[in-house]
Amino acid sequence: MPLVVAVRPAVTTAGLVAAYYLLPMDSGFTDEAAVGLVLGLLGVLALFLWHIRAIRHSPYPKLRGVEALSTTVVFFVLLFAAAYHLLELAEPGSFNEFLTRTDSLYFTLTVFSTTGFGDITARSQSARLMVSVQMAVGLLLVGVAARVLVNAVQGAVRRRGEASGPPDAASGRP
Repeated sequence: MPLVVAVRPAVTTAGLVAAYYLLPMDSGFTDEAAVGLVLGLLGVLALFLWHIRAIRHSPYPKLRGVEALSTTVVFFVLLFAAAYHLLELAEPGSFNEFLTRTDSLYFTLTVFSTTGFGDITARSQSARLMVSVQMAVGLLLVGVAARVLVNAVQGAVRRRGEASGPPDAASGRP
């Protein structure tokens, strides 16, 4: 089981990145795309809550915690990268240069990591609003979500320790 829990985030990440590059995204940021972004953010929340439940019931809560953080962050980053790409298609000039899918992913990662190289900047009001939402939700994801994950992992580890009981005095084993 530990191998599955360790490999699953890599496979999930590869699948999400492949979907990001393979899904058709050429219509621009329409009303449907805006609804998709909101539903995607709700999906990130649902994924996160599902992971919390999985951590609490897992025999390997620490590995599950790593999986939860890695898959949730990847989904979040790719969601905003797709939104930036679609926005650039719908409103050319929203950024100081045209954003391909790779440029959008790069920009999303620089915003998420707070590196902010300044080589790509949001110019339109809609782009600035979307970047502001990403920054706010990204801070929540890193701050609050990381703390919730740590608490879930610690609680699961504590429960596992309590469930196994004290070591047997004769054998020294639980």
